Amino acid sequence: MSALLLFATPEDVETAFYRAFLDEDLDDLMEIWSEEEEVFCVHPTGQRLSGLTMIRESWQSLMNPARTGIRQIDVTCLLKWQTMLMATHQLVETLRLDQEQAGPMIVTHTYMRGSCGWRLVCRHCSASSETILMPESAGHVLH
Repeated sequence: MSALLLFATPEDVETAFYRAFLDEDLDDLMEIWSEEEEVFCVHPTGQRLSGLTMIRESWQSLMNPARTGIRQIDVTCLLKWQTMLMATHQLVETLRLDQEQAGPMIVTHTYMRGSCGWRLVCRHCSASSETILMPESAGHVLH
């Protein structure tokens, strides 16, 4: 991880995550993760992946060129909670694929602030089987 890449806010990390995801850039996607041992990721399949090696391998398999390409990710923020050293964002993701749509999915990102700025320590993504009611105050971000 480059010590030169500093994320000033959790939102900066989130923007970099979605940019790397859309660009299918594994190196950039891994750059946003904390180097802490306790980082973890849960994909909609439900498997808990602990540590950077397992997380990297899972994203590498998801970015396989043979899969259907993601053209756009619609992200709506439901909740943001932040202290000086930790932040949590609850989001709704909808992926726009070549011929179809995937989602909505409920996503929770947890960020920690350290010597290299803000970094992702947890991503938990679950498929939603029901319509998600958006609060009136929910912001809409299009990546």
